[in-house]
Amino acid sequence: MKTLLCRIFQLCMKLGYYLIPVRTPELITGENSVQTLAEPLRKRGVTHPLVVTDRGLSGLGLPDGMVASLRAAGFAVTVYDRVQPNPTDEDVEDGLRLYRETGCDGIIAFGGGSPMDCAKAIGARAVRPGRTVARMQGLFGVLHRLPPFFAVPTTAGTGSETTLAAVITEKATHHKASINDPSLIPHVAVLDPVLTMGLPPAVTAATGMDALCHAVEAYTNHTYCTRLENRMAKEAVRLIHQSLLRAYTDGSDREARQRMQRAAFCAGRAFTRGCVGNVHAAGHTLSALYGVAHGQAMAALLPMVLRMYGGRVHRRLAELAQECGFSGTEAEKAEAFLLWIERMNTQMGLPTGFAMIREEDIPQMCRWAMAEANPVYPVPVVWGEEQFRKLFELARQNG
Repeated sequence: MKTLLCRIFQLCMKLGYYLIPVRTPELITGENSVQTLAEPLRKRGVTHPLVVTDRGLSGLGLPDGMVASLRAAGFAVTVYDRVQPNPTDEDVEDGLRLYRETGCDGIIAFGGGSPMDCAKAIGARAVRPGRTVARMQGLFGVLHRLPPFFAVPTTAGTGSETTLAAVITEKATHHKASINDPSLIPHVAVLDPVLTMGLPPAVTAATGMDALCHAVEAYTNHTYCTRLENRMAKEAVRLIHQSLLRAYTDGSDREARQRMQRAAFCAGRAFTRGCVGNVHAAGHTLSALYGVAHGQAMAALLPMVLRMYGGRVHRRLAELAQECGFSGTEAEKAEAFLLWIERMNTQMGLPTGFAMIREEDIPQMCRWAMAEANPVYPVPVVWGEEQFRKLFELARQNG
């Protein structure tokens, strides 16, 4: 009965998506393209953007060139750089306070998924002052046009520069949940490979596998996908297969960096409509309770979840395997694709499990994962407590 109710909900969502505008951000690409933001900002009437970033990037001086070029062009610029690795509702409120006090009229999210998510939530709070972050979490909790929003990713993984999601952790409870609303899709995305050149190999690996997870989950879900999302997911997988290990091995490989940025963008656009699935639902609990980096959680859990799905995903995995040049029967291509994921994790030193998972936490983790996944995510197999428990126990054993 639970599965039937989920599928009925998802059918209604599929029909509803034809009425919901899922836009693709305007793209600015190429080396040093971040220095060209003045004109797009003026075009949208922005005079005083809030730059949302984190202290790590600020300490490295990575946003400085962009900020200096905007100030030289006559813009007032305020920087909020206190975003945590897993942004909280308190981070959002601090950023909102600064946005209001300094009279900002636009937002530039500069960084990885954490600054992106925090910036989206700041924008949402700015236009929905009567709603807390908790009240906006879930589906369609904003439904107001955000201030002009520019996304400048410094990693190639989250795809947040093209998505309608913002994942925020409630400070008091450590509960991590997503705001999902079409109004959160950035208006402009800047893909400048120069900004990713200094990424450490470990970050390159984790963010790249996050992008792969987005593409694979969207494609194996497929219920909400149109031809556009399917095409974007395939392109992302193909580019990651070609370029992730290259970018990890040689961080100065600009072609590989640019391809990975494109892959992350395509994967993000694919799951904006296609949705993620049980990998993300489970992974968010690891990040919330134990501080596991999101990309590391995705890398380890992705092959586990896909193997637990079994034959239900062989056809879709075989189609992705074909993008990578793998051959054989449907089952052989699916297995080759899974082995490639596992081999990539090993080659790049990513975790295969998480020994820190405590037995007493698993019931809560299962509840959180089920609440996130069901009924929204159109996963190949609807999971209940038994399946999520098995996954968490396997992840602990593999740690």
